Amino acid sequence: MARDADIGTADGRQLRYQEAGDPAGYPIFLLHGTPGSRLGPRPRVSVLSRLGVRLISYDRPGYGGSDRHAGRIVADCAADVAGLADHLGLDEFAVVGRSGGGPHALACAALLPARVTRAAVLVSFAPDNADLDWFSGMNEANTRDFTDEHTLVQSLIERAHRTHQSPATLLDSLRDHISGPDLRLVGDETFERLLLESYAEATRPGPWGWIDDALALRRPWGFDLTSIHRRVLLWHGAEDNVVPASHTRWLARRIRTAELRVQTGSAHFGAMEILPSVLSWLAQEDPPSLAAN
Repeated sequence: MARDADIGTADGRQLRYQEAGDPAGYPIFLLHGTPGSRLGPRPRVSVLSRLGVRLISYDRPGYGGSDRHAGRIVADCAADVAGLADHLGLDEFAVVGRSGGGPHALACAALLPARVTRAAVLVSFAPDNADLDWFSGMNEANTRDFTDEHTLVQSLIERAHRTHQSPATLLDSLRDHISGPDLRLVGDETFERLLLESYAEATRPGPWGWIDDALALRRPWGFDLTSIHRRVLLWHGAEDNVVPASHTRWLARRIRTAELRVQTGSAHFGAMEILPSVLSWLAQEDPPSLAAN
């Protein structure tokens, strides 16, 4: 069974987290997407147990049961993860981040080098100041929202309100913009249910987790990618038009320990399908190249 609990942070906030899988398994932090919550989506408890994984996820500030941290930057998540690991008695752990959680996983790898054993980053954004065409290949909805902060905030206030009232409206709006492989996945009843549960919990306290996430992604992240020395798996679906694969290719050129895998026939939500294999890779003492499998 999955178990929810709360902890207090050093600056007086509350974080809500969830543990699932094998209590004696390899500890891995799952950093959810944008929007998202501690609920995942993630593999079933039985799958996690079979993989020998103790999966720990938490609501980033402003989402679900976690208090807002106004003005936060991506790097701030490392202190929250470290505090949660201290609370759980974990000296070392792996991290995996999906979509908006990808930069947060990289922050942990960069800022907690003595504790993060390895990291996986799925369908991640690149920084706003990356020397690439940030919007090339991105769908019209994301391009419009990310053009300026005022547009972004107003759009997310409205979308979060609609999503809170009916989480299905977010999936319905996504269907108008995502590519074929993603349409197939969000049409699957199991994946759809997992996404709706996570979206509902993410927007339950209001829009600010989503807004603060999006603003943090477009502002300086607060750490140096070139300082990462642990193994990092970078995965992206080649047909992703939510966050184009060019973002992950850019990251791969900056992280000397990165292993890049761009998968044809997959897109943004393919990160949900690949997650069990990624967790297995993270939990191995000396993981082989996933790209060779």
